[in-house]
Amino acid sequence: MESSVCPFCHLSVPSSELQWHANSHFEDEDKEANDMELGNQIHIASSSGSTDVVSISSLIGLQTRSNFYHVKDGLISLLRNCLELEARHNSSVTILSGYVDHFQSLPSVDVGWGCGWRNIQMLSSHLLAHRKEARKVLFGESGFVPDIAFLQRWLEIAWESGFDPPGAQHFNCKIYGTNHRIGTTECASLFRSFGLRARVVDFGPKESELLYLSVPGSTLGQPVKQRNAVRVSGPMDKYVHRQQGLNKGRHFCHSLHNGKSDNSKGKSEGPQVLIDWVWSYFSDKGLTISGSSQVVVSDRAPLYFQHDGHSRTIIGIQVKHQKNGTNQFNLLILDPSDVSTTLVIPFVGTVALERSLKINVGWQKLIKRGVHTLKKPQYQLCYIDPGIASGEELNELKTINSIFFEL
Repeated sequence: MESSVCPFCHLSVPSSELQWHANSHFEDEDKEANDMELGNQIHIASSSGSTDVVSISSLIGLQTRSNFYHVKDGLISLLRNCLELEARHNSSVTILSGYVDHFQSLPSVDVGWGCGWRNIQMLSSHLLAHRKEARKVLFGESGFVPDIAFLQRWLEIAWESGFDPPGAQHFNCKIYGTNHRIGTTECASLFRSFGLRARVVDFGPKESELLYLSVPGSTLGQPVKQRNAVRVSGPMDKYVHRQQGLNKGRHFCHSLHNGKSDNSKGKSEGPQVLIDWVWSYFSDKGLTISGSSQVVVSDRAPLYFQHDGHSRTIIGIQVKHQKNGTNQFNLLILDPSDVSTTLVIPFVGTVALERSLKINVGWQKLIKRGVHTLKKPQYQLCYIDPGIASGEELNELKTINSIFFEL
């Protein structure tokens, strides 16, 4: 690939990306000025002891759009084309979310800790593109996905408004300007603070069930049985139970059908329980769908997918019918992290993904994840139901519990 030298930082970059790379130096200067002003506004709001309309209005006016590599026509469209070509040669059915932008962790910005924020950005890109009601409430009707610093401030506002008190206490109500890792409950808190119906689902071994604040099969409006909670030793322990368990409550959610897909046989065991849940989620018969009979686009939002040490975004699921009568499932996942993020050139992971989809070569290794890859003892999902909560329902959303499924 032909390369050129940036006249500002003297780095060698692909010639096709030179103009964008050079312009990014000036964008960084604007971003630094905005961050300084945001810091001043936060200091003023913090010293007053409350977050009022004025400080939120200042945040709305100051927030900046997050940088990401824009894929012409969108990654989902490219992926759909590849899946349709693949389906000609096998007996498979795939269900996808609609439009999603890929937000990648960037060198010297958030590599190693920013995956949770990047997944929130991916979810936000879908909601802004597909849900009119979400566009009217998210991020002050800005119409774009803010960068991490402003998402951090929106989360602080959620805490200050009473969402997820245990989580707020864990971070001492402060996360702006830090590199703290976040997880599913922070994702749910942020979206719920805008009235979105974000729900949390836990998957784990039977022996850890009592550590969750959840009632299997519960529905919105029913009382939640309090389970035992255990202190944790680090920020990631509250997302995935290791030996010490969890310390946070989670909000009960509308129960999705806990059955297997129509293509499953026999009793599901282990990770297949999670796979069946994801299939049921995307294939809900009450949803609007489009596409061919083998590659379907659902109006279901992507899933925030958390496990020990990392989180990703599930954008769909595929099932292949094997000749022996069994089914092979693959989760379709966008990962905000990539080994290539250790390089100096930003967005190289997204560029590589786009290229592999355009030439229909190698994309399977970047997106598909089979049941055999689900080796963690526990997983956690966040999904977002349609509609906007208000009144008493919005107040109930301040308490975050979950529904538990045994792996």
